[in-house]
Amino acid sequence: MKLTIDRSALLGSLGHVQNVVERRTTIPILSNVKLVAETGGTLHLTATDMELSIAAQESCKVKQGGTTTVAAHTLFDIVRKLPDGSEIALEQPADGGEMTIMAGRSVFTLPTLPADQFPSLEAETLDVNFTIPSADLAKIIDKTRFAISLEETRYYLNGIHFHAHMNGATSTLRGVATDGHRLARVEVPLPDGAAKIPPIIMPRKTVGEIRKLIDEHSGDIEMSVSANRIQLVIGSTLLVSRLIDGTFPDYERVIPNDNDKRAVVEAKAFATAVDRVATISTERARTVKLSLERGRMAVSAVSPEAGRAVEELDVDYDDETLEIGFNARYILDMMSEVEGSQTELTLSGPASPTIVRDPEDGATLHVLMPMRV
Repeated sequence: MKLTIDRSALLGSLGHVQNVVERRTTIPILSNVKLVAETGGTLHLTATDMELSIAAQESCKVKQGGTTTVAAHTLFDIVRKLPDGSEIALEQPADGGEMTIMAGRSVFTLPTLPADQFPSLEAETLDVNFTIPSADLAKIIDKTRFAISLEETRYYLNGIHFHAHMNGATSTLRGVATDGHRLARVEVPLPDGAAKIPPIIMPRKTVGEIRKLIDEHSGDIEMSVSANRIQLVIGSTLLVSRLIDGTFPDYERVIPNDNDKRAVVEAKAFATAVDRVATISTERARTVKLSLERGRMAVSAVSPEAGRAVEELDVDYDDETLEIGFNARYILDMMSEVEGSQTELTLSGPASPTIVRDPEDGATLHVLMPMRV
């Protein structure tokens, strides 16, 4: 193998594929990125942890084709620290052995492992195939992923649940995430060909890598899905992932239908008040209390060690006095995804779930479970 490639091109693709590689693995080949240099002028890069795989490609000048594998994180760190705008040469003898990385006066020599030990990754034809705008997939991820559960024992909550939702003549693709304390649900128009998508749970790690790839791609995304596998083509990058083998709970049961008290508050002022008041709360849950009365909301927190804090806000509320407590972090996570100027809270009582919406975004719904205060 013998090729030269622009640093920025190599760094971009390496940045994506090396994210898949676990820092600690008992299988040495999984620490490596597979490099395939084609004489036509293309370098293919592939990395996997056996659950998630990413393959990217970049144009380069290939003097001699070849295939090898080298430590992914080490190669990425080397390329990252080389001067911007530099041209990098990668060389390995035809009979294998160490790879040499050269840029300017810098020379690095890295050990390699045979490419035939690397797991194969090829694009497949899965059950359901469709194209989705990158903005729609980004919206589903952004509006829901903060609610993904981190509890490994509840593995079926460790991702975003995707499914098609039919409501009369309106068909949507839904994304839902919950950790049992809060729930986020968002809808986008159902892409052509996606009506038969099976209910799936996309793992948290896969969600994160897809979102990073979308940041560099504004066009449509080719998406293929089966009951246990998902495949996406995002620009020139192929991502293949296993899905969580489990059943997502019936989330509709926790969305209340009889909340009859409505409060509308300025979104930024509400988030800022919660953040300031929560400074006093020293407990792990960082509980804040919302006290509602006609035209007024008081956000407060009490701590035996740190004291008390309260901040008042104007609110569009015309119902009976109500006090309810929430985890401040959950409120702030949710408010970070509210794009409109106002937030609408629909409540029932101090022990009942509260629905939170952005009045300017009818496709997104959040549910917060209350806490004792």
